[in-house]
Amino acid sequence: MVTMFDDSLLHTIGNLKIFLEGTLPITFQPLRREERSRWIRSTFVRFKYITLKRAEKQIVHRYVMKVADLSRAQVARHIAAYRSNVPICASYKRRSFPTTYTAGDVELLAATDNLHGRLNGAATIAIMGAEFARGDCRYERLKNISVSRLYDLRGERRYVEHALTIKKTKPTQVPIGERRKPDPNGKPGFLRVDTVHQGDFGRQKGVYHINHVDEVTQWEVILAVEQLTEACMEPALEEAFSLFPFGIGNFHSDNGSEFINDVVQQFLVRWRSKQTKGRPRHSNDNGLAETKNGAIIRKYMTYHHIPQPYASRINQFYREHLIPYLNFHRPCAFPEVTVLPDGKKQVRYKKYMTPYEKLKSLPNWQQHLRSGISPAMLEAQANAKTPNQAARDMQEAKKKLFDVILPRYRGIL
Repeated sequence: MVTMFDDSLLHTIGNLKIFLEGTLPITFQPLRREERSRWIRSTFVRFKYITLKRAEKQIVHRYVMKVADLSRAQVARHIAAYRSNVPICASYKRRSFPTTYTAGDVELLAATDNLHGRLNGAATIAIMGAEFARGDCRYERLKNISVSRLYDLRGERRYVEHALTIKKTKPTQVPIGERRKPDPNGKPGFLRVDTVHQGDFGRQKGVYHINHVDEVTQWEVILAVEQLTEACMEPALEEAFSLFPFGIGNFHSDNGSEFINDVVQQFLVRWRSKQTKGRPRHSNDNGLAETKNGAIIRKYMTYHHIPQPYASRINQFYREHLIPYLNFHRPCAFPEVTVLPDGKKQVRYKKYMTPYEKLKSLPNWQQHLRSGISPAMLEAQANAKTPNQAARDMQEAKKKLFDVILPRYRGIL
């Protein structure tokens, strides 16, 4: 704010000279820039600046410099504007593009994106054009919007306030694990790991299943956790590794944060296991675990919501019935890969064996067993039940489990 004063007592050049010597009282009042320019012009008009002599002009010049707190060059510009009869301080108007799309159009775009899950720009424009063609006049301006302008509107604050989906998650590079496909070279202990969520019921979360599958033998260990937190994941991995009869040399997963974190990394270091993770545009890197998710977990645990507190009961069912049944009594298909003369690989599934039988078929398989696990122990566990007995006991245990955790689904299991 520019500070000015009431100079109504100054009528003559002599009064200005006395004022400049500092002998007259002054009264200050605030003025804006435009008001200061008008005061300077009115001062020139009042003292008839153009008709004054050179000495008198110098007094007016010094007076304006002192009162308006301007430099000599700035006052000279005001004098030139006064001589040319043009305003020196025009009101500022910011240049802007004409407004084509209103705030209502932005809110309508957000509502359309919410209904369709935020499709790409071209698809959204096609939908808005179809709505206008069917009589919805609100889309009159939006039907001709360009794709680039549509994405501009999606970045505005009003759109963000009304949109349910704002933007895609930005990937974060985490220097944990190596992006490559593991090569077991016929040795057991190369795990493919994935998680399966048992669904939500309103705001109530369901349990999470952690599926561990050995690539060579298809030995499978499944455990349930209440949450995918570090406090739940580390004990579950500790138990899962102890349920495998052989040592774990490699741990392969997708890029989920439940596996790519410092806790899992330090756990694998203690077990002397390497950690690898899926590569971009290689969806088959973890295909074995994802196949088992549907063929095993979804088949036996269904798609229905299971509350988190039942994770311990599910783990008891896994340890006592499902895991022994899968590894000692349920046959799996193992591929035979043949390289054709043109270099292509032909995959055929002719061999069906249980994971335990596949383990025994490996050369020198005893050397892969963990300390404390003997071939006699595994053979005794495999011969304890026939395949039908193991399946029957597993189904009965499953029925008892679901009678407790899902009583409303009794008729469909």
